Amino acid sequence: MTKKTLLIGDIGGTNARFALANPAHTSFEKVLNLKCADFSSADDAIHYYLDKFSMSKPDIICLAGAGPIISNRIQVTNNHWTLNIESLKKDFNAKKVKLLNDFEAAAYSIPHLREDDLQPLGLLNSTNLDNDHFNVAIIGAGTGFGTAGLACLENTLIPIVGEGGHIGFAPTSHIQTEILNVLKDNYERVIVERLVSGPGIENIYSSLSLIYENKKKELSAKEIFHKAQDKSDRYAIESVDIFFEILGQLAGDIALCMGARNGVYLAGGIAKRYPELLMKSKFRIAFESKGRQRSYMERIPTILVTHENPGLLGTAYCAFKLSSD
Repeated sequence: MTKKTLLIGDIGGTNARFALANPAHTSFEKVLNLKCADFSSADDAIHYYLDKFSMSKPDIICLAGAGPIISNRIQVTNNHWTLNIESLKKDFNAKKVKLLNDFEAAAYSIPHLREDDLQPLGLLNSTNLDNDHFNVAIIGAGTGFGTAGLACLENTLIPIVGEGGHIGFAPTSHIQTEILNVLKDNYERVIVERLVSGPGIENIYSSLSLIYENKKKELSAKEIFHKAQDKSDRYAIESVDIFFEILGQLAGDIALCMGARNGVYLAGGIAKRYPELLMKSKFRIAFESKGRQRSYMERIPTILVTHENPGLLGTAYCAFKLSSD
């Protein structure tokens, strides 16, 4: 029997990662990272990937994209690409095509992560997900901010998908309120993604300079984190502190909304790139600070996902399931 070709991809606002999934179990190989700006469409990027590895057209395509799935399409947020099930089937003569939200794919990866893919944030270790009942959430900040949940009921995995980055921002301190007031001058509605993302920390930094000096200063997200690391800029230090504090607040809010008693997993490029700053921050304090629900929150572990490509691992699982049906 000819081995099936299972093409998988994880497409965000800036980068697209493609790989081949194993049709026998949940794993992948031949990973290629591409810049979305270098290609006019997802189809062009896929053709480039297939040519790069001298592969024939895939039997199954499973792609995760940053954005909601509407009418079998994803218009990728912060990106010019559109993913379309019918177009992908036609263009590549694929037998099966599946689209996932990018954090839905990341959520599917959670049961397949190994112990060395995880780093506890706080005193609690991750809980054992080998049983047939659990409820977890995953969040992450990068180009944007994403959320998803995963419930297991009688060995059936059920993803909980939404657009958590578009939740309205609710400040919990005086300085957060002042930042919100500054951002209201630029945005009709201030969503959490305006603060907990790469562009978000740039908003925090410029807001602080206006609050303290009445003069707007701007740095890139990379510059802000680096200046916070070497303690060379007080606004950068405070921006990073506020960034991770808000991230902890959101993680706690999402845990409450989803009933994620078995853990909140933190993915996304920023947390993985700056784990030391995250560990020293008020993330866990903000996570637990939920008034009457504090004792409930103290029992929920928070875990940093250090796996290089959790989105690809989740799409590999879905492609494997498609090939098995």
